[in-house]
Formats: sequence, C-alpha cells, structure tokens
Amino acid sequence: MSWTGFGGPQAHLALFLRVFVEKRAYLSEEALLEIYALCQILPGPTSTQTITGIAYRIGGAGLAYLTLFVWILPSITIMTLAAVFISYLQAEAVSFEFARFTHAIAVGFILSAGVQIFQKIIHTKTAFVLMSLSAVIAYFYHPQWFLPILIIAGGLVTAMGKFQRYPKVQDKNVKIRWRNLTYFILIFAVLGFLSEFMRPYSFGLPFRLAENFYRTGSIIFGGGQVLVPLMLTEFVYIKKLVSREEFDLGYNFNQMLPGPTFAFSAFIGAMAMREFGTWGQVLGGVIAGVMIFLPGTLLIFFVIQFWDELKKYRPVRASLEGINAVSVGLVLTALVLMGETIFSQTTEMIFLDILVIMITFVLLQFTRLPAPFLVLAGLLLGYLLSL
Repeated sequence: MSWTGFGGPQAHLALFLRVFVEKRAYLSEEALLEIYALCQILPGPTSTQTITGIAYRIGGAGLAYLTLFVWILPSITIMTLAAVFISYLQAEAVSFEFARFTHAIAVGFILSAGVQIFQKIIHTKTAFVLMSLSAVIAYFYHPQWFLPILIIAGGLVTAMGKFQRYPKVQDKNVKIRWRNLTYFILIFAVLGFLSEFMRPYSFGLPFRLAENFYRTGSIIFGGGQVLVPLMLTEFVYIKKLVSREEFDLGYNFNQMLPGPTFAFSAFIGAMAMREFGTWGQVLGGVIAGVMIFLPGTLLIFFVIQFWDELKKYRPVRASLEGINAVSVGLVLTALVLMGETIFSQTTEMIFLDILVIMITFVLLQFTRLPAPFLVLAGLLLGYLLSL
C-alpha cells in the first residue's frame, strides 16, 4: 500500500476498505469506519493514524509500530532524496513541466474515492444534510482550527438526536492508560526547551525543525490539504527557510508519489538543512518525517486502547454517523478547492486537465488498472506536451 496508495487520505480510505475489509477480511467495514471516524477528530495524518489503528487492533503496539515504519518509509525516503536531487537540478535549470498533470490526476483520485466513500457512508437524510452543510461551510471558511469543531458538531447532532435508537449496554468499564498521552506531552515540552536553548547556536536549526514539525503534527486537523498551506506560511513566508519556487517543486513531486501526504514535510526539512550539506539534508528529512508523524501516532495509540469500551455509550455510537457524514463533506470541499486552481489556466490547459480528471476517474471506477500506471501516463503526457 505504501507504493500504491495514491490520492491522499480520502483515496486511502477507499483502498483500506477494498483490501483490509473486502479482500483480506481483517476487520469489518463498520470497525474500519469507526477507526476512521475516531482519527477524524484527532490531530495528525488521518490515513496514517487509520492504518496504524487497524494494525493496533489486529496485533497490538508492536505490529502498529512496524506498520507505521513500513507505511511512511518509502515516501519519506523518496521526498528526502528528491530535496537533495532538486537542489542539484536547480543549478542546471531543469524544467519540471513534465509533472503538470499530477495535480489533475490527484483530483481524479479524490473524486473516485469520494464517490466510493459516499456510497458506503451516506445512507440517511440526516447524513446527507450534514454532508452538504459541512461541505458548503468548509468551502467558505476553512482555517485548520475550525475543521475539528465542524466534525465534532456533526457528531453532536446525531449523538443527541439518534442515541435512543441504539440498545443500552450495561457493562461499561472505561479504563484509561495514560502512558502514550504522557509521552506526547513530555516530548512536546522537551522539544520546546531544546529549541529555545539551542537557538543562539549555528547547529540549533535541527532542534528548531524538530519542534516545528512536532508542533505542526500536533495541531493539524484535516489531512495534507491543511498541512501544505500551513507549511507554506511558516517555512516560506515567515521563516524563509525554503523559497516559493522550491516549495512548489517539492509539492508537485509529492503529488506523483503514493503514501501519506504528510511525507512532504521530509522535503521541507531536507531543503531547510541544505547549508549543512547532503548528510545534513538527509538528517533534516528524517527529523521532519519522524516528528510530523509521531504526535498523531501517540494520540491514536492513547485513544484506541479504550475505544471499544467508550463506544458502548449510546451517544458515542450515535455520533459516528455525524462524524463520518461531515468527513465526506470535507472530501467534497477538498475536491472543489483543489479543482479551483485548474481554472486559473488557459482554456486549452483547462480542457486537458478536465479530460485527465475524467479519464482518471473512469479508469479507477470501472477498471483494475494499477494507480502507478495512471501517474506514469500523466507524466508521459506532460513530457510530450513540454516538447
């Protein structure tokens, strides 16, 4: 999956449902959607938290950490090497026009995933209304702090309005183990101290990057679509560690890769450390990659331990319908926001992008063509046009 999971968290959910539920039968569709809903209300990379949460449910913490390592390793490695390579190519003035269709292909992936998720989640009028309202609200107002409020609000609607439809469960005994939450807070405090203590020194940048990315991973709700603009503001416009041109090059390259979108942070970390040479860039990529994923992982490990007991409460079970419905609405919003950039081009390019989106969607919906072939075809088309 780490080599074939194109399209971000929405497309990853569809992939998880197809492989883990329908093909492998590791868990039920209801159980997977419960984990996904839980990850929606926690900060961090949603698809990574979901797949590690599934692994935790099946095999405990050991399997979950192994899954996390395997899931993020390819994309973090490639994005770190990409930063090193792009630093070299910039001096050669190489054009990256061949990657111009990667954005349209990503929209096609999300459109296909959105249709599949809609069919599995939206089954009631309440869910349809919540999906529609959340999509409209999030389109006009989508700062990252507001998204979890919107998701929780959707959960409260169904929790208060539908909890009586669920049977009572008497043996509720929630035992909370605080270890992972303690780790989460302790690491936050230590990194904050080291970042400030090392600030006057020339070798203090790695410590500041570690704190920056750990903090970012602790406050991000809404997946990679929210992460990218936040990093653009912090590392390009405020800290000026990466230029806008470099940022865009890295993001376009990230769109070509499978795996978690959060791996884009490895590229930013590596570019920020270029003054320390090639091995410094490798260190920056590793620091950024580990720190962006760590807080979300600790939080999902903390909550999932008592989730089975917590969901015995009728309002909690009823809230899942609203949480999932709003998450589908946010998929629609992400789809529209990503699609808007396409219409800022020339008429000919708009037509080509729309054509690529529709072809990607049709092939994903009605064929078993592997996703990498679609990306490679888009790169070939971009290369031919660049000639």
